[in-house]
Amino acid sequence: MLIRFGCALEYACEQATPMILKLSVHYSRTSDLVRHDSVLTNPSAPLTMYRDVFGNWCTRTVAPTGRFGISTDALIRDSGEPEAAFPYAFEHTVESLPDDTLMFLLPSRYCETELLAPTAWSLFGSMTPGWSRVQAICDFVNEHITFDYQSARPTKTAWEVYNERRGVCRDYAHLAIALCRSLNIPARYCTGYLGDIGVPVAPFPMDFAGWMEVYLAGSWHVFDPRNNQRRIGRVLIASGQHAADVAISMTFGPNVLQSFKVWTDEVQQAAA
Repeated sequence: MLIRFGCALEYACEQATPMILKLSVHYSRTSDLVRHDSVLTNPSAPLTMYRDVFGNWCTRTVAPTGRFGISTDALIRDSGEPEAAFPYAFEHTVESLPDDTLMFLLPSRYCETELLAPTAWSLFGSMTPGWSRVQAICDFVNEHITFDYQSARPTKTAWEVYNERRGVCRDYAHLAIALCRSLNIPARYCTGYLGDIGVPVAPFPMDFAGWMEVYLAGSWHVFDPRNNQRRIGRVLIASGQHAADVAISMTFGPNVLQSFKVWTDEVQQAAA
């Protein structure tokens, strides 16, 4: 199947404002692109790209004073199948983990394992290690939190989410990540596109999605505590220790985000 995806953001800047954008598809999916996800700006501004410490593609620019639009519109090929489950995937002992996974065991700004470890071991410590334990964490988080846009705030941490019991997709992911890390399971935060493909259409405007990947049996695997099901058509943009590492836009000056639109739709292909 083919999926059209993209976004359109418009800022009002009081002065020339440097920006770092993470809007390009993750390198692991670039071979699936049918139409490239080029970043366009209005008015036109110079763009440069680099890879961050996690391997994510980042775009640098300087927004001029006044209105500044940023957009992408791409087409990607997808299997059209729900994400695979691996019920027999095992947990690694810490000493057997690859070096590059160890940073995803550490406490971080939004994932306070030092506060959540007693809860994690109390709830999940006696369970069989592996895929089923991670799924039990997702089940718990999905039931524990009520989805609520009004409760979103950029400073909210996993510990606060656990206690407040309200949040958005990034909050579900942060809490599940913190619980996994507390049990010595590497977990990282992911952001990208997730359209309503194969599920009822959500009754609110489309947004970027947040989920997690967990390291089991030698590979990273997708888990989505917000939706808590294997989905079709997920498109990864970036991954990191927490949401701050994968911010869609990071601005360095006074500005107002005036409009925000995201789309992810299956494209109907003509019969051969």
